Amino acid sequence: MYVDIPTDLRRLIEPIVEDHGLELVDVEFARGRPPWRLRVVVDNPAMDGRVPVDRCAEVSRELGARLDAAGAIETRYLLEVTTPGFDRVLAREKDFAAACGAEVRVETRRPQDGRRRFRGRLAGFEAGTLRMSVEGREVAIPFAEVAKANCVYEFTREDFARDAASRPAPSER
Repeated sequence: MYVDIPTDLRRLIEPIVEDHGLELVDVEFARGRPPWRLRVVVDNPAMDGRVPVDRCAEVSRELGARLDAAGAIETRYLLEVTTPGFDRVLAREKDFAAACGAEVRVETRRPQDGRRRFRGRLAGFEAGTLRMSVEGREVAIPFAEVAKANCVYEFTREDFARDAASRPAPSER
């Protein structure tokens, strides 16, 4: 979650992302046996996930240089700059507000109504609380209790029709 990004790390990362006209959505930092993994999720202001690979590469190069110069990570690490993707990460309040009506997966920090994992339609997000329709009933989850959340991409016939239309016909192969 965006609010869980360590302040010192966010202060290094966010200005670089913003200088490239993008927004910082989330940072995942996996420690353990080296190399550690630092995954930086960025998006454009339209929040549509359409950030070209070359823009991610530019951010990655500049970010890697800044992190190394600051000695921010004390061991070998892999840096990945990516977009929210099909299963769009929901890490900020504005991400939840924009995802209303979508199917989402949410994992909470502590049990809510006896469980920590929810999947359902995001009915609304107001006053720091998300409302979801889960298995036919409405569940309210405080934003502060969300540990991890993603949209669930719903494939449609059009997703497959576009792909089929771009492939050569069997007689052309």
